[in-house]
Amino acid sequence: MAEGFNIKIIEQTAVELLRMAVTSLPEDVVAALRRMHDEETEPAPKMQLAAILENLKLAEESGTPLCQDTGIHVFFVRGPFHPNFPVRLGDIEEAIRRGVERATKEIPLRPNAVHPLTRKNSGTNLGAHLPCVLFEPSDENFIELTAMPKGAGSENMSAMAMLTPSAGERGVKKFVFDTLLRAGSNPCPPVVLGVGIGGSADLSLALAKRALFRPLGSRNPDPEAARLEEELFDALNGIGIGPMGLGGRSTLLGLHIELAHCHTASLPVAVNIQCWAARRATARIHPDARVEWLTHKKSRGVG
Repeated sequence: MAEGFNIKIIEQTAVELLRMAVTSLPEDVVAALRRMHDEETEPAPKMQLAAILENLKLAEESGTPLCQDTGIHVFFVRGPFHPNFPVRLGDIEEAIRRGVERATKEIPLRPNAVHPLTRKNSGTNLGAHLPCVLFEPSDENFIELTAMPKGAGSENMSAMAMLTPSAGERGVKKFVFDTLLRAGSNPCPPVVLGVGIGGSADLSLALAKRALFRPLGSRNPDPEAARLEEELFDALNGIGIGPMGLGGRSTLLGLHIELAHCHTASLPVAVNIQCWAARRATARIHPDARVEWLTHKKSRGVG
């Protein structure tokens, strides 16, 4: 087995990614919040953005979570998962599960995972299909691991629709607009919108969540998707909801779209919303056991 793909390193990396994600934001998100604060001219939203930036500073200095809702945990894993790969995907998922359980105790994280019917809390942030681990095969010779703690306030504002093809791009725009307008201040704006267009009902929802993993400001390589990202961002950013619903010039930190081809009789659209605490942390684990941290400058642990 290549040393870097050792299960213990994957487990420890998962712990550190969660620690980084809940105590500090990626540099692209912090830069967007600072830019928004500098450009805001209305007193109330400007004061709210200043409070958010101060909260970030205190959380990073103290090593404590920047929001009381430390979420449920979504992991996105890319790697060369060919038949001869030295670690089974099931072993990687189990290592991440152990990492979540350890992080819940060590950081600590708020235990949020409950049985959907009995509402009994597992106490560990583990449960059926939690953490959610999404795999994507790649040609690179490393494992890239991204952790996203997803809070309920923004997740509860998720929406999807099965539009008819005749609704077209105009219908897609209206659904995204209506979803953001209905969400209002509930998801703690300024927010990031992940939009999934096409596929099947379940795939469009997965694409919307996957869109949130992209760095702010990145554009979809599909030119039509990139054009729509820019049009929607410009149109929706001035909707007037503003930071924490206090109005002002800016409502969106970013808007990303992921596409999939779909049935000729369908046009699925899904929206997943991320609050201003757009928490995600990414690391690459190389075959020589080196851990490369991509979204944060340093780790308190391995690497």
